[in-house]
Amino acid sequence: MTEDVVISTRDLTRHFHVGGGFMGGPARVVRAVDGVTLDIRARETFALVGESGCGKTTLGRVMLRLQEPSSGTVAYRGTDLTGLDEATMNGLRKKLQIVFQDPYASLNPRMRVGEILSEPLRSHGFGTADEIRDRCAELLEMVGLRRQYLRNYPHQFSGGQRQRIGIARALANRPDFVVCDESVSALDVSIQAQVLNLLAELQDQLSLTYLFITHDLAVVRQFADRVGVMFLGRVVEVGTTEEMFARPLHPYTMLLMAAVPRPDPRLRGRDRPMMQGEIPSPMNLPSGCRFHTRCPFAREICRTEDPALQDRDGRAVACHFPLDG
Repeated sequence: MTEDVVISTRDLTRHFHVGGGFMGGPARVVRAVDGVTLDIRARETFALVGESGCGKTTLGRVMLRLQEPSSGTVAYRGTDLTGLDEATMNGLRKKLQIVFQDPYASLNPRMRVGEILSEPLRSHGFGTADEIRDRCAELLEMVGLRRQYLRNYPHQFSGGQRQRIGIARALANRPDFVVCDESVSALDVSIQAQVLNLLAELQDQLSLTYLFITHDLAVVRQFADRVGVMFLGRVVEVGTTEEMFARPLHPYTMLLMAAVPRPDPRLRGRDRPMMQGEIPSPMNLPSGCRFHTRCPFAREICRTEDPALQDRDGRAVACHFPLDG
């Protein structure tokens, strides 16, 4: 791993055991994250996309050790986080932060904004009460809000303003790596653009690295440097944003992009490739390639052999028959 890599995962898994308790029923395993190997580079925005339930949010939280991995490793700048005790991990948490999806649920309604922003500062021994107060005012101004808002409660703000407060909280202790978990999906389109512009400006100012979890490919195209496509707990393709949109290699990536609405009347009525069937259950995964039950190009080998994620001219794809031949 090079020094330019901030977060690295190797064969990372997170499995959930369901059933088999006092209510009876057979014990089953949900493979939410199932063998993910990724490198996220310094100062880049790495977008993670895929259908709901594919494991994107779980992967982001396991990277931060908000959830413990079942196996595999997560490393922050070469330090294996999975092997750290709780005290050592707590010392690193100020470098690893998250902006949650719902700005209405992620802020404590009983706390004033000043209390919300000062809590992580006090937890990590930032400084004196005056220094913490000044830092909170600085954070609000950094995200485009007035310092007078420190005395307000979350219910006094709009959704976009609340998300700005959530971003300010994540930046309180000057982190290095920030997970943005669907952080603009609950906002109106015009507010989305403002928050995305803010995130881009903060990235330039503070040299931040983002893992940007989303299902909105239009946002990805505008905002991300590289993209990872996830399906049923596995990453099936990785590449630069420009390459992925110009020439997807995995059939799933191609079909995801084909499903994006295009406001072009010339395309009305034309046939577009569509995915068939339902997503298989993560508790009952198909044999071979997990996508073969929905793939229009599947062959016999796809039903029996699970393809590994392999390098292909600087890209990575897990497919027996990638679309470039």
